[in-house]
Amino acid sequence: MNTNSPSEKIWNRFKRNKLAFGGLIFIILLMVMGILGYLITPDQTPYANTMHLQIANKKPGRSFNFLIISRNNSIKKVNLFEKMLYGQEANFKSIPITSYRQVGVKVYAREYIGDDEQAEEIAYPLVSGANRYAQTFYLGTDIYGRDLLSRLILGIRVSLSVGLMAVLISLFIGVTLGAIAGYFGGKTDASISWFMNVIWALPSLLLVIAISFALGKGFWQIFIAVGLSTWVDVARLVRGQVMALKEVEFVEAAKALGFSTSRTIAKHILPNIAGPILVVASANFASAILLETGLSFLGFGAQPPMPSWGTMIKEHYGYIIMDAAYLAILPGLAIMLTVYAFNLLAIGLRDAFDVKGQNTSV
Repeated sequence: MNTNSPSEKIWNRFKRNKLAFGGLIFIILLMVMGILGYLITPDQTPYANTMHLQIANKKPGRSFNFLIISRNNSIKKVNLFEKMLYGQEANFKSIPITSYRQVGVKVYAREYIGDDEQAEEIAYPLVSGANRYAQTFYLGTDIYGRDLLSRLILGIRVSLSVGLMAVLISLFIGVTLGAIAGYFGGKTDASISWFMNVIWALPSLLLVIAISFALGKGFWQIFIAVGLSTWVDVARLVRGQVMALKEVEFVEAAKALGFSTSRTIAKHILPNIAGPILVVASANFASAILLETGLSFLGFGAQPPMPSWGTMIKEHYGYIIMDAAYLAILPGLAIMLTVYAFNLLAIGLRDAFDVKGQNTSV
């Protein structure tokens, strides 16, 4: 006798879809990396914005030696939680070097200025503590000499946080308006449907740009702009589902028992359409990430020095035809894989919930 609960049956159906399950694992991995943030980045300064213009556009795997030329002991050392969220400001300044020798209280070093050039030896004062360190740039450096791997990891936070907040905003607006339109019908439905059709007719990217103009450039403005442009899908779905369910026996029973309209919708109708809502939310997550990267590419999204995959492509797309195409390809690949993972998740949820032929349960 099969005693699995409905949720266990849905989970078992979802696990059988290997691609969707793989997409879920990939998304979880991205979430873990995004949460850990600065704790796993080679460059742990805020926004991974340590610049060394001398080593700009260096190939992946290059290692350099650095000489610390000064220290600022007034920089506060933050705790582990703050470091994870905001990074740790460096308390020293350094330069890349090719050679180094110490004579008394002086350090004589040659600054790195290129693979085929050698700089003059310059004397620097000896600083307290360790005065040299080596760093490997596993994915190379960008046009400003910043570590590309660190900025790619921090870009996960921007994409996932924008996707999450935009989906929450779109769910709140879409579920509310869709449920009202579907439940009450008549002129209420006609008015809300007309508004949905107007928004639906506008290209998403242009709508987001228009909202961004109204709200201004910034990270938090992206949440609102993307959320306000993706709620129509949710509203149309909820409206149709509510219209199909409002005449079902258990809804009629709730009305007969005198339950309020809000309770009938929230407690009896919406739980029965959670599957389709989750499916469209997963698809909207992918759309929100694409919209955010498009906004950042156009200069309306996350503002420098905040690392965003769209901004990274904007800064380096000219190198696609040169010998440093990876500078634009790597963030583009990150966008592609993330969006693909969310699309696979949406397909897996659709099949697991059997959205096309789902049975309504009381």
